[in-house]
Formats: sequence, structure tokens, C-alpha cells
Amino acid sequence: MPKPRINLRLAVDVYARLDEATQRPGVTKAAIIEQALREYFNPELRTGLEDRILSRLHAFDMRQGEIERDISVTLELLGQFVLYWLVRTEPLPEGERDTALALGQRRFDYFIDQVARKVRGNGSTIERVQDRI
Repeated sequence: MPKPRINLRLAVDVYARLDEATQRPGVTKAAIIEQALREYFNPELRTGLEDRILSRLHAFDMRQGEIERDISVTLELLGQFVLYWLVRTEPLPEGERDTALALGQRRFDYFIDQVARKVRGNGSTIERVQDRI
């Protein structure tokens, strides 16, 4: 039994997109319209796409949660270190402050260089910290 024939009118922009899509070999206007009508009448055909999108969103949400946890751990670690350092460090005598400031600046610059090298270079330091926690 031959397929029934129908005539339909489309908006110019929709027809232009349909015509553009059929420029590839093996793709026909009838096949595109037939597939669109199948999906319209049977929404279960689209659930595969929705399920894939939902699984990707779920994976993204999980990674986002891990990132937030890592940042929280890092901030807490830094906060505890600063608190410990402030509590345990005694004030410097007046005559040693300039020398200590210069030494502290050199140490800070070295520290920043080390952090920059780690961030640019050999992988995630956070993963190694997590393994130790």
C-alpha cells in the first residue's frame, strides 16, 4: 500500500531550514517531517535525549559539589593555619622588624613562585591533599 500524500504550507523560515537540512545525501523532506510527526505523537521517542541530558546534568552537579567541598576544605585549612600562626607567633622586637619584613617578603615571593609552578605544572595538588585527608 503506498503512503498517503499530503500538502502542507510552511513558514518561509521553516521551509528554508528544511530545505537546507535536505542538502545532505540520503536525507529527504518527507523523512524529516515523518520523524518529527512520530516524535510529536509519541513523546517516549524523545526520552532518550532527555535521559542523556539529565545524566550529564547530574554528573555536572556531582562535580560541582566536589569542587565546592574542595574549596571549603581549602578555606578551612587556610583559616586554621592563620589562626594557629597568629596565636603562636610572638611579636618581634622593634630592632628586628625591618630585617624580618625583608626576610618575610623574600619567603612570600618564593612561596608564590612555588604555588604558581604547581598550578601551571604537574597536576592537581588538591587531589594529593584530598588523598591525605
